[in-house]
Amino acid sequence: MSEPAPFLALGDSYTIGEGVTPSERWPVRLARALTAVGTPVAEPRIVARTGWTVAEMLVAMEREGVWPDGGRHALVTLLIGVNDQYRGLDPSVTLADHDRALARAVTLAGDDPARVVAISIPDWGATPYAAGRDRARIARELDALNAAQHERVRALGAHWVDVTAHSRRHGGDPAYLAEDLLHPGGRAYAEWADALLPTARAALAGRSGGI
Repeated sequence: MSEPAPFLALGDSYTIGEGVTPSERWPVRLARALTAVGTPVAEPRIVARTGWTVAEMLVAMEREGVWPDGGRHALVTLLIGVNDQYRGLDPSVTLADHDRALARAVTLAGDDPARVVAISIPDWGATPYAAGRDRARIARELDALNAAQHERVRALGAHWVDVTAHSRRHGGDPAYLAEDLLHPGGRAYAEWADALLPTARAALAGRSGGI
């Protein structure tokens, strides 16, 4: 029997699963789902923390020994950028940092962009936490960041999965949220894992996500 494929998940609160148990995190659910359909995947190495901007994640990758010599992975996921928008950082800086993160993800996937899955930024403006804020502006800014990230990811030949639509569909439903009514809950992450499964299988098979 072959060894389980190494899986690296890079991100922020959405990847570390703020407010949910470790078993409810979407990378953990995804690894289990992949194994269940005959593609054995190891427990994911998660490099993520609540509140990280893209730049802070890049620094943490070096501090935690993931970059530049963190080994090679059969699957690398990247979901980052919401805290840049939340803090009102210049989108051009965010996108430049995201380009660096994406390049690192490709290197850590054995220089194979087909093994990288980038994930859209959820819309926190759809949650009860955002009450009293300009939800339309939040949505516009996140849509612009996602569109720009998507263009870069696809041009590189990596994969892209949209979870923003999921976050908007259930953003006002406490049953899909953590207790803070901001972060997704276990039911939401189960839905994300289901949405990611076909793309993750394609990535593990080395099939390009490019246009």
